[in-house]
Amino acid sequence: MKAIPTKIPGVLIIEPRVFTDKRGYFFESFAQREFEEQVLQTRFVQDNESASCYGVVRGLHFQRIPHTQSKLVRVISGSVLDVAVDIRVGSPTYGQHVAVELNGENHRQLFIPRGFAHGFAVLSERAVFLYKCDNYYAPQSEGGIAWDDPELAIDWRLPREAIILSEKDTRYPTLSQHEPAFDFNSSVY
Repeated sequence: MKAIPTKIPGVLIIEPRVFTDKRGYFFESFAQREFEEQVLQTRFVQDNESASCYGVVRGLHFQRIPHTQSKLVRVISGSVLDVAVDIRVGSPTYGQHVAVELNGENHRQLFIPRGFAHGFAVLSERAVFLYKCDNYYAPQSEGGIAWDDPELAIDWRLPREAIILSEKDTRYPTLSQHEPAFDFNSSVY
């Protein structure tokens, strides 16, 4: 695997070594030892999978302390624009985001550390999305940022009229309205 830095330190694109031949392809989607050597020492405890149709935007989600999560995300089939937003108050990249296209052809993954809000938009007719989390889901700790916050200026690469949201994703505040959940200078999260 190859870990590729993005414009926000700690958010990494992971490219696996893919072996192809006339039968198809093979790759290791995750190896604990290699991940810890190149990315971070962590222990993933939960895998989640979702299937969504074109236009679905899920996010921007996070979990508050003590249930914060790092995520390693990938697309099995289809294509999504995956987005990580730095919401660590005091961070030099606070309010900035990284957006990466993940799809079933490029096999790329994105590692999103704790202290970030995460979301994705489905660009293909259908997409199957898989993510590993290093902490269990805790609904009482769930939080979110408005997907269309004008200060974040995320280009979701979808026409606004095509966007499909869950009810809860329509109610999240903007980053400036949001009660801070993470302090960049704290090691608590």
